[in-house]
Amino acid sequence: MDTNKEGRHEVVLAGSGGQGLVVSGIMLAEAAMLEGKNVVNTVSYGIATRGGFSMAEVIIDTAEIIFQQVQHVDIALVLTEEAMEKFRSLAVGGASVFYDSTLVKPQKGDHLYGYPFIEMASRIGHAGTANIIALGCIAKMTGVVLAESLAEVLKRRFSGKALAMNIEALQKGVELAAV
Repeated sequence: MDTNKEGRHEVVLAGSGGQGLVVSGIMLAEAAMLEGKNVVNTVSYGIATRGGFSMAEVIIDTAEIIFQQVQHVDIALVLTEEAMEKFRSLAVGGASVFYDSTLVKPQKGDHLYGYPFIEMASRIGHAGTANIIALGCIAKMTGVVLAESLAEVLKRRFSGKALAMNIEALQKGVELAAV
């Protein structure tokens, strides 16, 4: 399910402050840059960051990015009911909408992909790795970036036990996409 539109991807990561969505957007952008792609990354969050609505947008393109705002989302990750309400309609337009089935009610329809990211992260030992599991799954299913590029970003950001845990989370996400 490569969602690539002539080398361009417009990605939205939305949910609640504290779920790692801003960091996920940065890591996705860094992975794309490692692959030699052009990137724009923007974030939006409420005053009460932890627990309030939070969103990151990433544009990845093999060509120069002229207009630096997301216009045609082709990949979305939603981690809360509020985010699902806001972005569910993207699936009708053909965007791949990934959601956390641990927190979001089951969805029916084309292009809607529910996975228990937070539940899986808890089994690894840290619910905070749900965003990494989701990135691994999305990378494998859409081709937005290579999982190897995300692994390299993790190696640059973490060390020791934190690195091992995040690499395991990334691998779980890649494996989830293969099921």
